[in-house]
Parts: sequence; C-alpha cells; structure tokens
Amino acid sequence: MEEMNLRNYAYLGDAVWELYIREKTVKATNNAKKLHQITTNLVKTSCQCELLHFLEPNLTEEELELTRRARNLPIPVGRRNMQTEYRQATAFEALIGWWHENKKERLNEILNILEPELKFD
Repeated sequence: MEEMNLRNYAYLGDAVWELYIREKTVKATNNAKKLHQITTNLVKTSCQCELLHFLEPNLTEEELELTRRARNLPIPVGRRNMQTEYRQATAFEALIGWWHENKKERLNEILNILEPELKFD
C-alpha cells in the first residue's frame, strides 16, 4: 500500500483530533456555548503546538522524523503571520493522522498520555 503524503495525514489528523475532542467534550457538559468554547480551545493551533511540545520526549525516531518533515511543508499565505505555531500544529495533525492510519494502538497510547493535559471545563 502506498503511503499518503504528509499534508493528507495532517488533513485526516485534524478531523480525528476534532472528533476525539468532541467525544470528550460532550461528556463534560450539556451547555452548547461551553461545548463550542472547550472544543475550539483544544483544537486551535496554539493548543496543538503546546501538545506536540509536551509529546516530543515520548516520540520515537520515526515519529520525530515525520514531525520534522511535516513542519517543513509549505505554509498557506494566510497563515504566514503565525508560521511557527502553524508548522507545529500541522506536524501534530500529521502525527495524529499517521497513527490513525498506521498505528491505532499507538494513537490510543498517545491520547491516554495527552488526556490529563486537556482541560474539559
């Protein structure tokens, strides 16, 4: 099977991450405004950047290499003002997408590491 390109892994990872966050958030509150607020805080670029930094000591050489390559993807013009954060978030999403497609057990392990860091209130 041919491997996806990193941008596609990031695209998939974005959806997987948002679904994971939404599944957790709906268990935390019934308030629609709060649901939206919690979700947007946990899927935004700055949060993903922080989570990647938190995860780095737990990553394998292969995962670190994938992260490095994803950080070097070209940046859309509209995102250039926050280039560093955007690159980190793209790398985070690419990892999530890659794990989702290739190593679901590892994805679950990583989500368990991240969960205590996430604020669902």
